[in-house]
This record gives sequence, C-alpha cells and structure tokens, in this order.
Amino acid sequence: MKQYCEKFVLLLTIVLLSGGACRKPYSPPAINANRNFLVVDGFVNTGAGGITTIKLSRTWNLADTLISKPESGASVSIEQENGGTFFLQHKGNGVYESNPLTLATNRRYRIVITGGGGVKYQSEYVQAKPAPPIDSISWEQPDDLKIFATAHDASGATKYYRWDFVETWEYHSFYDGWLGQKNGRIFYRDTAQKNEVYICYTTEESHDIILGSSISLSEDVIAKQPITVIPQNSVKGEQRYSMLLRQYALTENAYQYWLQLQKTSQGLGTLFDPQPSQLAGNIVNLANPDEPVIGYLSAGTVSEKRIFIHKRVLHDWVALSPGEACNIQFTSQDPNDPLRWPWPDTSFSPFYFITGGGLAVIKTSCVDCMRRGGTNQQPSFW
Repeated sequence: MKQYCEKFVLLLTIVLLSGGACRKPYSPPAINANRNFLVVDGFVNTGAGGITTIKLSRTWNLADTLISKPESGASVSIEQENGGTFFLQHKGNGVYESNPLTLATNRRYRIVITGGGGVKYQSEYVQAKPAPPIDSISWEQPDDLKIFATAHDASGATKYYRWDFVETWEYHSFYDGWLGQKNGRIFYRDTAQKNEVYICYTTEESHDIILGSSISLSEDVIAKQPITVIPQNSVKGEQRYSMLLRQYALTENAYQYWLQLQKTSQGLGTLFDPQPSQLAGNIVNLANPDEPVIGYLSAGTVSEKRIFIHKRVLHDWVALSPGEACNIQFTSQDPNDPLRWPWPDTSFSPFYFITGGGLAVIKTSCVDCMRRGGTNQQPSFW
C-alpha cells in the first residue's frame, strides 16, 4: 500500500508542476531512474513432445512510453540436473522456444540465460510437477459471459493451480462488401471473394494471473474457478467463441510468488509492467545477486481443454452498432472513364451503386473485417 501511495503522490506532483506553460518540466529521479530489470516469463514443459517457451523482456521506467522492451539476442537453455542441456531458439520479439522435447517428469530443471554483454542469469533447479486433467469448462450468462474451470487431483498432490488461456473469436464486417476497387476501378466480388473480407478471426493470449488452491479443503478439488468475464455484447460473442484453457500445477513457493505478483500487478497490467514492489523469484544474476529479476520458473506437464460457445446459445447478445463510424458518403462517376469512380478519401471503399446514378462509399473498416485487426484465415481447429 505504501508503494501505491508513493506512486500516487509522485504522479500528482508531476501534474501540479506541469501546470504552467512557461515552467521547465520536472522529471523526478524516481521516474528517470534505471529500472531496466529482466523479466522472465516461462515454464519448462515436461510433457511428451512438449515445447518450452520462455519470454524475455525488460521493465520500463515511468517516463518510458513502451509497455515492454523485448530482450533479443540472448542465449537461453534448459539444464536437467545431472543430465543434458537443451537450447532454445529466438523466434523474435523476445520469445524463445525449444524443439519438441520429452523430458523426464521425475527430474529437476533450471534455465540459464546469457544476455547482452555476457550477463548470465540462472534459475534454481525446480522439480517437475504434473498437472491433473481439467474436468470441465463451464459458463454462465445472466448478463456478461462468465467462464469457469473445474478440476481435481484424486492423489491430493497438486493443491496449487494456475491457469492461462488463448481465446479465438469469429466476427463479421458490419456490412457485406460486394464491391471491390483496384487501381481506381470498381469490380463485383463473388461470394467467396466477399467472404474473404466479411468473415474474420482474432486470437489473443490471456494476461491476467489466475490462481486457485485447495489447501484449505479436505479434498484436492477446484470447483468453478473463475477464468474470465466477457462483457455483454462484446464482439467476442458476436458469432462464435473458443477458449483453449491451460492448467499448471505449482509448488507452494511458486504459488506464493504468483499470488504476490497478482496482488501487486493485477491492477496495473501484466507481468511486463512496472512493479510497485520487488518480489524475490527464483532467478538471479550470477554476478550481481542483488539485482531484481522478475519471474519464477516452474516445470511440469500442462493440461489443456477447449470449449466453443456459439452466439445462438447466448441470451440477448447483440453486437454493438458501428454508429456514425459507418456513415455513407456519395461520389460521382469520372466523366472520362465510365469504370472509374474517384473519391478523395482513401480510407473509404465502394459500397453500392445508386439507382439513377452515383456511388455510395463507406469506411473500408465497415466492409473489410481485416481492417479491424483480425485475419480471414480460419483456424485449423475451427
């Protein structure tokens, strides 16, 4: 709480000091101080043919504008205690991946990271812990769409759980785009061509830290753990929604780390955002153990389960109208070329011909779903 108060006072001071137009901007040392700490987000996957993904980034100062700074050019490897070493390849944007591996589930593992300038980081050895199956994914929709997970471990060995997910949803353009334009000339699309700009898909990774524990229960059961809430009438429920839920088993130390990180970061953003307090993970700078390193390495198997939700089973789910964003404008034919209909704003596309002459044009984002950030490539699991 003290850290939150200090940050609030700091930001309030900045606002007050910036009130006069002729005053020199004041940048307190706390804002410009070096907070370039390593963030390690990953998990050693010991499942059969499992791929381990480690994401490296750097924290940012309050004065910076970037949310995170990917750490590229590092060397990352998995070391098995009294065993082999497995190197990860950089896939871009600070993401490092192993080849498909089948690691022994009864062994201990650590990661070794060598960053720029030869700075070496290393985690503690951690025992691989298998994740029990996900029993079910359920949902409720009184208004918003609420999604839950249920799981149990008959052996009673798990106790501490963590989840993340990948969500995919189908959405459509606001209007059919039967008319296309190329080199200033208009053409009619057939149904297949129209659907290429009408039906799209968006996929996103979850960001929240989702934890559960059965430690206070007589049985190792997690019942209806809240996973996410989708606001009513969100585009995610407009056509069809899918979630791939992943479940991890944690040690008590890992759970306590994630729990504290959840408390300090959940209101601010993600693991990569500035932390109001420093948490002691299990990764250190070998040359400077006092340097904060954000992240906690765990190892084990991952349980997965997928769910689909179609709009027809949702209650009163109506996609929001684009409103004035899709207002129509009109243009006239080029007198020198009957196939050319010029309009000055390149963000517009042809919409329909007007009886008696003229052409209606509309924002391209209203008739081309890809302009709203998705892809027209249907996922393989769809």
